[in-house]
Amino acid sequence: MSFTDKINNDIKEAMKAQDQKALRAIRAIKAAILLANTDGSGKEIDDEKSIQIVQKLVKQRRESLDIYEKQGREDLAVTEREEIEVLEKYLPAQLGEAELRQVLTSIIKDCGATNAKDMGKVMGIASKQLAGKADGKAISAMVKELLGGN
Repeated sequence: MSFTDKINNDIKEAMKAQDQKALRAIRAIKAAILLANTDGSGKEIDDEKSIQIVQKLVKQRRESLDIYEKQGREDLAVTEREEIEVLEKYLPAQLGEAELRQVLTSIIKDCGATNAKDMGKVMGIASKQLAGKADGKAISAMVKELLGGN
């Protein structure tokens, strides 16, 4: 079953269960995928690209959540938290800090990085290898720490 088929199936299930928060979040995924399909590039959206789309949606909601919390808008913050919870079910399991450190240490060793000037080279490799498995900010912070760029 492709990612798009899973989304369509989950929309039906959420409608049957009358689960409004799940329906809102899953429809957002479907809309983002449809938008990506019609962007004029002619490329078909595969499962990997779909995961990137969901990551982007989660990131957007986290940013909105942060703003709402700072402004004291708990009513809007609740909606964002609910959608984040549903969206995260479509992402692969995230690496823990120890696992992330181990993978990044290996990448740094393999590419011969020695100081903070090599951060771009490490981030390029790490971003591709850890796509969907770790947050970009967490990767960046740990690479900076491991390369001594505190």
